[in-house]
Amino acid sequence: MPSATIHASAVLVGARAVLIRGPSGSGKSRLALELIAAARGGPLRFARLVGDDRVHVEAAHDRLVVRPAAALAGLIELRGVGIRKLPYEPSAVVGLVVDLAAQPERLPQTAQQSTELEGIALARLAVAAHEPALPAVLALLTS
Repeated sequence: MPSATIHASAVLVGARAVLIRGPSGSGKSRLALELIAAARGGPLRFARLVGDDRVHVEAAHDRLVVRPAAALAGLIELRGVGIRKLPYEPSAVVGLVVDLAAQPERLPQTAQQSTELEGIALARLAVAAHEPALPAVLALLTS
């Protein structure tokens, strides 16, 4: 079965990837770059781009694997700056899905803290439009 292509960005953080979904202009690339920057002397030990804008996801051995779209591998778009080249990982296992421009509850129920992609259950974080996502993502990743 071929892998599904989705409109998302992904960053390998430690051993698992953060899959970042949201509409165009919601800050997917910005959050990806913030996570990578947080590994440069910050609260994260390691972070590297997997893919930006479009990624392939595929269920394999009860895990969701994410890969960059071949034409976009190693490229990330910075709104107002253009496209930049970065080191990237060819694949990673997803551990967290971040949904930008979502309607999160103040105190989310358990059902809202998970999602399913390609039949795989994953932890989920919903972030409201125009809210900074990095603090909440770091809180989940480092606690």
